[in-house]
Amino acid sequence: MLVGYMRVSKADGSQTTDLQRDALLAAGIAPDSLYEDRASGKKEDRPELAACLKALRHGDTLVVWKLDRLGRDLRHLVNIVHDLTERGIGLKVLTGQGAAIDTTTASGKLVFGIFAALAEFERELISERTLAGLASARARGRNGGRPYKMTPAKVRLAMASMGKPGTKVSDLCTELGITRQTLYRHVSPTGELRPDGEKLISP
Repeated sequence: MLVGYMRVSKADGSQTTDLQRDALLAAGIAPDSLYEDRASGKKEDRPELAACLKALRHGDTLVVWKLDRLGRDLRHLVNIVHDLTERGIGLKVLTGQGAAIDTTTASGKLVFGIFAALAEFERELISERTLAGLASARARGRNGGRPYKMTPAKVRLAMASMGKPGTKVSDLCTELGITRQTLYRHVSPTGELRPDGEKLISP
């Protein structure tokens, strides 16, 4: 099943999704399978994107007019693409710099694989920085302070660090400013997301 997503930056009527809609319909997407947001690319609250990603199922293909219609920034885009890969969902970009991305073709799968590699690279970098931060904190004798609530950034750091041989849970909790109980509510000992964590970082 093909599912389309489109976005314009302003909700004041000065921009329309007509061009995107026409292209997506021409690509074979049914009108009732189109999702539309009117919000800045930097804005986190995009309810239609969230609904679109939630509606996608294994074997579906998400189609966008241009790659910049999908992600807020490179990190957000990489996270979305990685999530789609994990769920067995394809991505097709119709035009622009990302038009080579079409996981229904062999060459498109290669490009898609590059995004997955970027996501893995990003996780490794986060893990390295976290471990370095923990070592630095220990060297300064930091004991931490009042625990604060979990945030999306802390969840991603915890995912990258948990399960790594050099990570001590007590040190990680100190660095993140959370309790052990809070950590385990969001992330498993092997770094897998738990329901509370999924709620925090879901697009």
